[in-house]
This record gives sequence, C-alpha cells and structure tokens, in this order.
Amino acid sequence: MAENEPAMSAPPALSTTAPPQPLPASGARLPSTRALYEQVAEQLRGRILAHTLSPGSWIDEQALAAQYGISRTPLREALKVLAAEGLVTMKLRRGAYVTEVSERDLSEVYHLLALLESDAAAAVAESASDAQIAELVALHAALESEAGHRDRFFAANERFHLRLLEIADNRWRNQLVADLRKVMKLNRHGSLSREGRIEASLKEHRAIVSAIRTRKAERARELMQRHFANGRRAASPA
Repeated sequence: MAENEPAMSAPPALSTTAPPQPLPASGARLPSTRALYEQVAEQLRGRILAHTLSPGSWIDEQALAAQYGISRTPLREALKVLAAEGLVTMKLRRGAYVTEVSERDLSEVYHLLALLESDAAAAVAESASDAQIAELVALHAALESEAGHRDRFFAANERFHLRLLEIADNRWRNQLVADLRKVMKLNRHGSLSREGRIEASLKEHRAIVSAIRTRKAERARELMQRHFANGRRAASPA
C-alpha cells in the first residue's frame, strides 16, 4: 500500500459456488470469470455508496484481490464497470480512486436529474392509469410515515422516484437516471441530511402528487424541477 493511503477493511465474502479462477493465458473469458467480476463490482459499488470506501480514497487493487481471494483480472474488469458508472476514477500511473464529487459535478447531475425526472412526472400525469397513480399515492403515504426515520425515509423516497420513472416507461431515461443517482449518492452532504429538508421535501412531494392526480402535466413538470432545484441547494456544503 502506498504511503499515507487509507487502510481498507475486509469485505464480505463473494457468493461464488466454487473458488474463482484466473483468466487463461490466452485471454479468453470464462463464463465464471464474467459472473465473478459482476459480483466484485456489486460488492464495491455497495461499499462506495455506503461510504465505507470514501470519496477520494485510493483503491488498493492488490489488497482487495487478496481479501476477495481472486486474481487482479476480474477486479480490474469490475473497476472498469464502476468507472463507466462514474463511481470510480482511473488516474494514469496512479490507479483507481473513488470518485470525489465537485460542486460542478453536483450542479450538472442535479440539472440533468431535474430535466429527466420532471419529464417523467409530466408523462405520468398525462398518461398513467388510475391504478398506477394510486400506487404513487400509496408510495407517498409510506414516505410520509417514515419522516422520523432518516434512513428509512431515504429508501422510501428513492422507491417513489424510481417507481414514477418505471410508470413513465422510458428505459433510456431510466438508465440515465440510475447512473446519475449513483453519482449523486457520492456527495458527502446529501440534500436530505440538511436540517429541515425532509419536511420541505415532503411538502414538495405532496404538491407533485396532487398535480399528477389531477392530470396537470405541466404543473407536475414545473414542481419536479423546483423539487430538484431545492434539493441541489440543500446538498451544497454549508
């Protein structure tokens, strides 16, 4: 490990049914190796989003390979996946680092999420079935019930937003939002962590749900954009 780099805690075991095998010398991929790098990517993604691997920290490939009991080949493939998602940054001759989100990054991510999710809210207000809208109303009620429990509120909030996107039914938009939300979670100053933000967010959600229930597509679009603008301000360091 390089001098002054943070030590890494031991990760949970990978769920393999047999010991992982390195790639053959020819470089041909084995089915088990592909499954393995996906498992490694999932494990690392969870640690990054939970901040047990903190933004800006160096990823010690040699130590991780030893801890997981794998060769460095599937580990490097996993890091490529995470780099494509924006969670890892590859630095020339320095290795892989957990991405550190700058103020500019945060502004750009929130800007794009506002555009994509406001468009989804308008689409839902315009064309969702009554049953689908009732489902969103129920998800919002669940969100209201978790206002006193921050972690559960975070999870309920994400379920509402993701279900709204699913109902809007544009897989390309959903894919973009999924990647952007991963980057947003890297921010140390999450918008919902700011004092008073949960109550404000609930008020904004109530207005969005009301616009969707009354089929006011442009109103839903405007309110969702405002929701993300307020979230962006709350996510900025004090």
